[in-house]
Amino acid sequence: MMPLNKVSDQQMFDQLLEVFRVHGYEGASLSLISEATGLKRASLYHRFPGGKEEMAKSLLEHVDELFATEILAPLNESGDPKTRIRQMARHLDAFYQGGRGSCLLDTLSLGGTNTGLLKDIHASISAWTDAMATVARESGLSAAKARRRAEEALVQIQGSLVVARITGDPAPFMRALKTLPDLLTDPDYH
Repeated sequence: MMPLNKVSDQQMFDQLLEVFRVHGYEGASLSLISEATGLKRASLYHRFPGGKEEMAKSLLEHVDELFATEILAPLNESGDPKTRIRQMARHLDAFYQGGRGSCLLDTLSLGGTNTGLLKDIHASISAWTDAMATVARESGLSAAKARRRAEEALVQIQGSLVVARITGDPAPFMRALKTLPDLLTDPDYH
């Protein structure tokens, strides 16, 4: 009798993250997921009775929790806004592997993603934008300008990740991270 393959939840989510980052929702076949996690299809369906859709939703929830504790938490602390934004940028750098890791929100939204998952992705983006707008507002920007700058910051982060993925050069992502403190706090930033 073969021993059961034990995979911790963290190991499984790490592997699911890579599969969905690289292949997107549509391209993440059960065969790829099984190979990456080391779990047979029956074990995957045991953990995720709803199949790939439930895997993607569970992964997004896992990443949202990680973002809440690692990426957004510094923005919600007290202290100098630029320092808090730099801390967020360091965590983004680690999470996106120095610009070499695609954004899960982007790759899950590609193809025929269902509307429930798109709503969850929208909620994730809104929470991130809201947190950046709040710290920008604390730095003295008007509510409208803070919101616009937070949206610009998100576009810079996401756009630079796409460019880094396509070109294989993470430099645009690193430049985007460096601009975040000024973009989100300097009223005269252009």
